Amino acid sequence: MAASPTPAATDQLVGILRDTTVSLVRRDGPDLSARQLGVFLTCYLDEAGHTVRGLAANLNVSKPAITRALDRLGELDLARRKTDPADRRSVLVQRTPKGTNFLKDLRGMMAEAASEAAKPAAAAPVAAPKPAAKPAKAAAKPTKPAKAKAKAAPAKKKAKA
Repeated sequence: MAASPTPAATDQLVGILRDTTVSLVRRDGPDLSARQLGVFLTCYLDEAGHTVRGLAANLNVSKPAITRALDRLGELDLARRKTDPADRRSVLVQRTPKGTNFLKDLRGMMAEAASEAAKPAAAAPVAAPKPAAKPAKAAAKPTKPAKAKAKAAPAKKKAKA
């Protein structure tokens, strides 16, 4: 069984994801949603052929959600759909040359982000420590309703005696 990553390793992975996402957003190219990127990567990183139904099951989302993601990927020519000749009810998802190039660019962005994350932490500027927070002041005087309750309590005790 594989050991869980350390918090530092997890932070490094999240940093790589952030830097890669920022690079995708800043570049002059397609800006994909998380779902679209998930569908795209599933299609390109898994060698098996994909159908809309299979992607929905694999990603645990509805078929209409996969269809919307594939609509966008099709508009960008990153993937295309084709009716399965063996079963006309089934729709196959195919890779495109433009999608292959996009994946190559994405890998380059991730490699760059990973190399930046691997640089020694000593090279990063150290922020000055924040001053300690001032202690909280003592509670203010009780409000009028609290005073009224405080005065009413002894009166009740006298009445019982």
